[in-house]
Amino acid sequence: MRIGELAERAGVTAKAVRYYESLGLIVPERRANGYREYGEFHVRAVSEIRQLAECGIAPSRAAPFIECLDAGHVHGDECPASLAAYRDSISELDRTIALLTARRALLAHRLQDGAERSFNSLETSAMTDYSVLPEGLPIPTDDGGAAHLPGLAVPALSLPSTDGQQVNLAALGSGRSIIYLYPLTGRPGVDLPAGWDEIPGARGCSTEACDFRDHFKELAAAGVSRVFGLSSQDTGYQREVVERLSLPFPMLSDQEFMLQEALDLPVFSAPGHEKLYSRLTLVILDGIIEHVFYPIFPPNKHAQQVLEWLTANPH
Repeated sequence: MRIGELAERAGVTAKAVRYYESLGLIVPERRANGYREYGEFHVRAVSEIRQLAECGIAPSRAAPFIECLDAGHVHGDECPASLAAYRDSISELDRTIALLTARRALLAHRLQDGAERSFNSLETSAMTDYSVLPEGLPIPTDDGGAAHLPGLAVPALSLPSTDGQQVNLAALGSGRSIIYLYPLTGRPGVDLPAGWDEIPGARGCSTEACDFRDHFKELAAAGVSRVFGLSSQDTGYQREVVERLSLPFPMLSDQEFMLQEALDLPVFSAPGHEKLYSRLTLVILDGIIEHVFYPIFPPNKHAQQVLEWLTANPH
């Protein structure tokens, strides 16, 4: 057959066949008129080279496999030299993966360091002035998603806390407890979901946490025995927030949304997050939900809203 037919049957271009010839992998017969002539062995050989290239073995390293076919084997990888070529390629990949992994770790470390330096140096910017929210945020409306909650008993769920304890929500003890639910907090160097500011009630988790921090003593004076933040983020992520914001209260992690399922709490979705807690605050007294704040806006003044309610409704 001619080179065009060989290329078509083997699934390559005529130019590729000529390249394989230049490497000595394909040696055609020559007719009396000088034209190249190829046979069935060449189809097998070219197909083998193409398949090896798809696996990451370059044609320049395909010689052991073609020699194996030329020796009469059905497959080009049935010979010791071919298996050795496989091992060499795997070893090369392992070295490349290790190098790329180390480079990625270095880049991630530098990203975190740079973001934290930027984060800490802009103390008066909107990023770190937690009393300020961007203008024009959409205001959430009451969809009735929390109307059924007052008067319900708090389920006996045990959730991990950032202070290393397991907190049983049904056994918080005497006095009022405040649990504010929030979707997620950002951190330096980590982007928030796309379109976060356009989701009503999504923006402001750090501002809300800081408002509870700044009015923590006043809340205690108004009869609050415990304050918890609660989200579906993992405890390690929450612990970074507690330390960075110097929060005097712990966070609870509910990655499985057990509280949401037990009480039918409102949730929403965002890019990269199938489900997140809607912003909501529970006032709990003796194991019963006494009052619910929902929806919440603005979050940077929510602790003050809770304090006003407590002052108007002393226990």
